Amino acid sequence: MEQIKDYETLVKRVEAMKKSGTVDLSTEEDLSIAIMNLVSLEEHFFFTASKTGKDEYFDLMGQVREVRKSLLGRMIDKHEGETWCISKHLLATTMRLIEVGTKLRSDGKTKEAKETFEYAYQIYSLFWALRLKLIDTKQLKEKAGAEQSWTLKDIVDKLVDCCDE
Repeated sequence: MEQIKDYETLVKRVEAMKKSGTVDLSTEEDLSIAIMNLVSLEEHFFFTASKTGKDEYFDLMGQVREVRKSLLGRMIDKHEGETWCISKHLLATTMRLIEVGTKLRSDGKTKEAKETFEYAYQIYSLFWALRLKLIDTKQLKEKAGAEQSWTLKDIVDKLVDCCDE
């Protein structure tokens, strides 16, 4: 996981974003989860259309896609490289890993569930790092550097809190 060296500078930057009204992390966390669910709906409409042979499910999939695109556009405004698609896939992966972890847990496989939930949170942290421009897309491909103080998970834990209204 990519790590951040200067946490204090980062906190000041995010606090300035909050005060200026350019980011509302509580609302955006809810929005990111809504987007995850819309991606899942797109998938379900696809599979339902394919399994039933009813094209109207493809039409519903298209309607859901338009809503998802609009909402994701509220969070990812500038398209540098493939940040739009990266964001969509990070959120979709997070949702799927949460679902897999939940199924594992209900099957009594708590160790595997916990590991899967940890992966989900790591991927979700990458989404927030990209959303808040804490890293650029080149950094997503690089390995983590030497030991440093703050991981992306630490930052998300401290800065993105849906209960902080």
